[in-house]
Amino acid sequence: MATITNRLSTRPAVPRLTPRSTGHPGYSTTLERTEESAAVARRATLTTMQCWGLPEETTEVAVAIVSELVTNAIAHSRTGGIRLICERPEPGRVLVAVVDRDAHRLPEIRTPDPAVDEAGRGLPLVAALSHRWGYDRLGSKPWGKRVWAELRVTGR
Repeated sequence: MATITNRLSTRPAVPRLTPRSTGHPGYSTTLERTEESAAVARRATLTTMQCWGLPEETTEVAVAIVSELVTNAIAHSRTGGIRLICERPEPGRVLVAVVDRDAHRLPEIRTPDPAVDEAGRGLPLVAALSHRWGYDRLGSKPWGKRVWAELRVTGR
């Protein structure tokens, strides 16, 4: 996965990352729901993981997962922007998440037909790379959802 880091060197600058004001370390940023936002989200995730001094393997996995989650949010949500969240709830754990405003289109793992369908590979990749993943509907009358993946920090 070392090629991900190398490809990021030509990507857009990191957006303004807002740190969590209390509690465990974390950053978030709001992005437009455009194809370019996937590259911006990868760069923001890379920068965050490097600031935390995480191992390269964990960083590469986090970048790959965020790329898939953001791409899904761009492709499947219908309104508004998206929010990228990177948190470190404890030293051995990283949580990455993407929030969108479509509470009714929930993520599901599909088995794509490789001869016909290029889509449908993202969530199986997220499931394979993460320790665990899932989603939460947001609001009592759901206004959106957060799709998240948890990583274990290894190689320290």
